[in-house]
Amino acid sequence: MRRADRLFQIIQVLRRTRKPLTADAIAAELETSKRTVYRDIATLIGQRVPIRGEAGMGYILEKGFDLPPLMLTPDEIEAAVLGAQWVAGHADTALARAAEDLMAKIADTVPERLRPFVLEPASRARPSWNREPDRMDMVRTRTQIHEGKKITLRYRDEQGRDSQRTIWPIAVGYLEAVRLLAAWCELRNDFRSFRTDRVVDATYLDERYPERRDVLRAKWRQSLVWGQPKDN
Repeated sequence: MRRADRLFQIIQVLRRTRKPLTADAIAAELETSKRTVYRDIATLIGQRVPIRGEAGMGYILEKGFDLPPLMLTPDEIEAAVLGAQWVAGHADTALARAAEDLMAKIADTVPERLRPFVLEPASRARPSWNREPDRMDMVRTRTQIHEGKKITLRYRDEQGRDSQRTIWPIAVGYLEAVRLLAAWCELRNDFRSFRTDRVVDATYLDERYPERRDVLRAKWRQSLVWGQPKDN
């Protein structure tokens, strides 16, 4: 690995975590020596990259440091294109279009030598098949999630029974053939997941839910709500 590439990779490794990383850990990931890592970090600090720490204690990249936006490695391009392929085939129309635009932007902006990683990638995501259509506006749904606002659903379960739920939406899960909306359900006073193809009607409320978003998300992650939607 060229030294310039290695310096870039050290920044990438540090940017990936908020906890201090030791020179041993960095050297193991980059398959180089600890002495080389010490020398490279000294070089980066000399170039005013805001790395804080010391030998034996670990290093951390302070907030506020931005790499040039087009500094992408072949593996990063491959990963971005593979993810965009999957989104283009499985997500709602707006996200699918955004994924196609993303691939086009990457192809137009990376150096010529990296363009084949976009146009002729080695990895491929399977196109969608038997995808159930969303019965609610997914763009507005994501906006409600970002803004922490409630949604009232009329929802039809697997047995064809309708119920009305006011929910606090948290996240959308894009599975192979269906989408799940994870939310806190006021009716059940618990987390529930709702298939978007079973929504009969959705009303997007201006009312914010009372729980802080980060707190609600943390509770939801502990609940592992991505399982089969509950009908009760």
